Amino acid sequence: QVQLVESGGGLVQAGGSLRLSCAASGRTSRLYAMAWFRQLPGKERDFVAASNWGGHSTDYADSVKGRFTISRDNAKNTVYLEMNSLKPEDTAVYTCAAANRLIGGVVSTEYDDWGQGTQVTVSS
Repeated sequence: QVQLVESGGGLVQAGGSLRLSCAASGRTSRLYAMAWFRQLPGKERDFVAASNWGGHSTDYADSVKGRFTISRDNAKNTVYLEMNSLKPEDTAVYTCAAANRLIGGVVSTEYDDWGQGTQVTVSS
């Protein structure tokens, strides 16, 4: 099992930027894909971005393409989400997830371990 801890959330004005981090601990020697999801109260969890083990293959939700970038530093067991040109509709709790496989997908059920989440609020 992998433990995940997110950081970097906060309040930002529309058009601004934030960088989220997700630090992994535990059984990090296993190869795994990682992703970011976001959720509003009472809503389903939505896919944001995913990265394969090597970081060479990434996938993004259409709503964030060109604005968000997922990256990872496997030496530090950390995955990042760089968020630029933020919009009020990006406001949500952002959670990172890890899958015990080389390549993850866009469906939350494909992921095995989850962090607690970090709040991102974008004001207009």
